[in-house]
Amino acid sequence: MKKRIADLIRPHILKMKPYSSARSEYTGHDGIFLDANENSIGSVCGTLHNRYPDPLQEKVKIKLATLEKINANQIFIGNGSDECIDVLIRAFCEPKEDSILICPPVFSMYEHAAHAQNIDIKEILLLDNFQLNVAEILKEIEVNTSLKIIFICTPNNPTGNTIQAKDIEKILAQFSGIVLIDEAYQDFSEEESWTQLLNKFPNLAVIKTFSKAFGMADARVGMLFASEEIIHYMNVIKLPYNVNQYSQLLTLEALENIDKKQAFIRTLNEGRSYFLSALQEIDFVEKVYPSDANFILFKVADANALYQYLIAHKIIVRNRNTAPLLQGCLRVSIGTKTENERFIEVLKNYV
Repeated sequence: MKKRIADLIRPHILKMKPYSSARSEYTGHDGIFLDANENSIGSVCGTLHNRYPDPLQEKVKIKLATLEKINANQIFIGNGSDECIDVLIRAFCEPKEDSILICPPVFSMYEHAAHAQNIDIKEILLLDNFQLNVAEILKEIEVNTSLKIIFICTPNNPTGNTIQAKDIEKILAQFSGIVLIDEAYQDFSEEESWTQLLNKFPNLAVIKTFSKAFGMADARVGMLFASEEIIHYMNVIKLPYNVNQYSQLLTLEALENIDKKQAFIRTLNEGRSYFLSALQEIDFVEKVYPSDANFILFKVADANALYQYLIAHKIIVRNRNTAPLLQGCLRVSIGTKTENERFIEVLKNYV
């Protein structure tokens, strides 16, 4: 039997109210603002920084809602997707009692955030083809009453492949807890976003980011899309001014430049195709894995030696050799045309 979202939330949070900041009590824009103990004279820097930002990022949410074709109340904006992950776990998981499920090899932040909050972590490895082990996940769902959140990254980091939609839907249908789908790299794939199925699955949450296709990694803006009820509880416990004003303004500007974002995607996907082809022609590369992201995973006999060789030539990639299922693997991000060609040139000279 499916549980209500209110049955999944940590009990004490059900009784909490959102922090009442000055900017949430008065939402107007005109007047003499003497309510927040700000420095009304100005800022020591040349531009004005003396007023607190919108605690709920309403302008950003309105633009995003139009783009994603959902309600603005279904959006949580975080200081990077890291905060979205952290707040979701804090809202649903009781320390020392509840658990999350991850499917390594996968983005390590899910595990890190859970460890920081003393939440148990269940691991079910991906299959050899890097797809979900659905049978084992469903077994875990059946026996583990403490399980609150299942994290699925698609396209998956660090493997680059898209997770089969039918497998995710099966889990969504049979799991009473939250299924979080991380779509940090979805822009580089041909798959539809899972945000379009939020109304079909009340227990679905979707993460996106401005760090990848938008090229705004230093602005630290992440988005979590879910039911209005899930977003409400996340807003209850988040810090009041979690996204600064300049990041909000940059995000609004970015949302006016979707055409440029699409051009970035086309260029990066062309670079991905170049890497896929060029890497397969290098004799010592044992395997090149298909990718729907802005990076390529490839396998060699000695990943550590090749990693150090690349470092010596000032080319920095990610060594994934110690991750489950990834012995001998390196992950390389798609760069500029010049960077890509230099990477392949240096690889070809490796002995």
